[in-house]
Amino acid sequence: MKYDKFFLRKKFLLLRKEIYFKRKKFNFSLIFKLIKKNFKNKKITIGGYYPSNYEVNILNFLKKASKKKFKVVLPFVKSSKNMSFKLWTSGEPLCVNEFGIPEPNSSRIEIMPDIVLVPLVAFDKKLNRIGYGKGYYDRSLKKIKKNKRKTIFLGIAFSGQECHYIPINKYDYKLDYIFTEQGIINAE
Repeated sequence: MKYDKFFLRKKFLLLRKEIYFKRKKFNFSLIFKLIKKNFKNKKITIGGYYPSNYEVNILNFLKKASKKKFKVVLPFVKSSKNMSFKLWTSGEPLCVNEFGIPEPNSSRIEIMPDIVLVPLVAFDKKLNRIGYGKGYYDRSLKKIKKNKRKTIFLGIAFSGQECHYIPINKYDYKLDYIFTEQGIINAE
């Protein structure tokens, strides 16, 4: 039986909350290996996110990335349809947006990342994803890819968020990889 996104979103948000408290261990060094493989020794910009609503916590990874001299940017909601990425340094104060998500100050520099870590609600083996349903990431990833062809989009999730089938439409943007506590998944 195939379900719609609304049903799947609701189901997997509850599931993610249950999984979150089991504290899965992630090997974030795999992301640094992926970066090295795709960007050689170039110091790139990493688009992260500030975890909320039981998303995988990537803050230690972002802190290590900053120490390794990578630029780190976080999402910033510009309007009801647009999201960009703004420069952020670990430990720097953030503002809370209308969705209750911490984001950089609006006066910060806007930068397009070379790799984007995408939080998600559910994913399938074909690297389709379900987010929160507003389309911010779909629009942003499409815009980034148009301007920076070599950008990598890496979904971040618990392995238990994998769904057998995710319905997609023309607005959905497919990821390049998914990273879970079990490793990095390529498209099948």
